[in-house]
Amino acid sequence: MDTAPNLIIDDSASDPNAGIWFAVPGGFTELPIDVLLANPASAEADRLRQALSPLVEAIPDGVAKQQFIAQLASGQQLLRALREVGTVHCALGVHRDDIAEGSGGTLHSLFTVSWRDIAWAPRSVSAARAVATAQHHAHVEYLDLPGGPASMGETVRTPSIESGLPPTPLLQVHAYLPHPDHKRMAVLTLSTTAVERRVQYRAILHSIAELTSFESPLDEGQKEQ
Repeated sequence: MDTAPNLIIDDSASDPNAGIWFAVPGGFTELPIDVLLANPASAEADRLRQALSPLVEAIPDGVAKQQFIAQLASGQQLLRALREVGTVHCALGVHRDDIAEGSGGTLHSLFTVSWRDIAWAPRSVSAARAVATAQHHAHVEYLDLPGGPASMGETVRTPSIESGLPPTPLLQVHAYLPHPDHKRMAVLTLSTTAVERRVQYRAILHSIAELTSFESPLDEGQKEQ
C-alpha cells in the first residue's frame, strides 16, 4: 500500500471562509456532497443528471443499469446521513495494495471531515476528552500538531444483522482537532474494510492531521493570484 506523501491541495485552500484547510495524499477523489444532494429542481441537480446520463446510457444491460441507479441512491442516502451529523467534506480513496503477496490489487477507504459542537475547555483537554469518552477506542494517541493539540483513536465495528449491511468488519481511524474558538471540534475519519492495513491507514490519517490548519496556509500574495 503506497503511503508516499504525494499531496493534492483541496479546493478549500482558496476559500477564505472554509474554516478548516487540509491536504490529502494522492488517490482520494472528493464526493461533492452539495451537488449529489441538490434539490431535484435545482440547476446543480440538472448538471448532475447531465453528467451521469452518458454513464447510465452506456450500461447495456437493463438489470445492471437498475443496480447502478439503486447504488447511487444508496450512496446519496449515506451522504445525507453524514451531512446530518455535521460532515462537510467526503472523499473516496483508492489505494494500491503493494504489501500483500502478489501485490497489484486495490484497497478502498472513505475520508470525512465533520464538525462537532463541544463545551468550552482548553484545547488539550477537549482533545483528550474526545478519545476518553468515546467507546471502544484502541491505539489512543495524544498529538501536538502544527494546528494545535489533537488526539487519535480507532475502532473496529461490524454492522448488525438489522442494518441490512454485509457483516464485514469496518476499521475507523479518527483524529480529533479542537478549533481555536474552543467551541467546536473537527473530526477527521478514515474508514475501510481493510482492517489488516490499520497501520498504513493510521499513517495516512496522521499525515492529513499534520497538514490540517484552522488558518489558511496561503499567504496574501498567493490568495491574490
